[in-house]
Amino acid sequence: MFYEPGKTEHGLSHDPFKSCVVPRPIGWISTTSANGVANLAPYSQFQNLTFDPPYVMFAANQRTSGRRKDSVVNAEQTGDFVYNMVTYDLREAMNITAQEVPFDVDEFELAGLEKAPSTFVKSPRVAASPIQFECAYHQTLRLPGKGFMGTSDIVIGRVLGVHILDDLIQSDGKLDMLKIRPLARLGYYDYTSVESVFEMAIPGTNEDLRSGMEGTTPDP
Repeated sequence: MFYEPGKTEHGLSHDPFKSCVVPRPIGWISTTSANGVANLAPYSQFQNLTFDPPYVMFAANQRTSGRRKDSVVNAEQTGDFVYNMVTYDLREAMNITAQEVPFDVDEFELAGLEKAPSTFVKSPRVAASPIQFECAYHQTLRLPGKGFMGTSDIVIGRVLGVHILDDLIQSDGKLDMLKIRPLARLGYYDYTSVESVFEMAIPGTNEDLRSGMEGTTPDP
């Protein structure tokens, strides 16, 4: 099949677009408002951008009312946010925080989640999350869209600090992804989690290229 988004009909019972880029890591983003109210929301349009220094981004479409998401407003006004990894065990709590609630509602309290203080930023961390990034707000790229929700804010942050639960680090220094079991977003209402891992190294003798795959910057 072939269709032009926004021009021709795809002919399916559900729009297939979000199911064509999967699985997507979930950025469980915690922020604090200018008035000191904590906010927590999941974004499946999340990704790391580079590693030296590390930057991440999350893309937030508008609320159903057409207003910008609280996570975006808070990050811009207070200058920071935290990425919290969602695991299979945290799936129900994450789903609760996906609701649209008034600006003054603390989603940590709504989902029964404990806060953990951050080291460099004001925004709290999800204590039950095994991995968190403390991020300094860098910039917002606004993409125009249709309807109330189409416009998207791409928020970029520089990672200032990384928290990893010690029990998840293997003897070889790698993270145990099968033990962590990160949650990822598919299309529709579907999710998946990491339940298998396999390794492939880039062929050839270019060790600088291979080290880049591991996130290591070679010496100049």
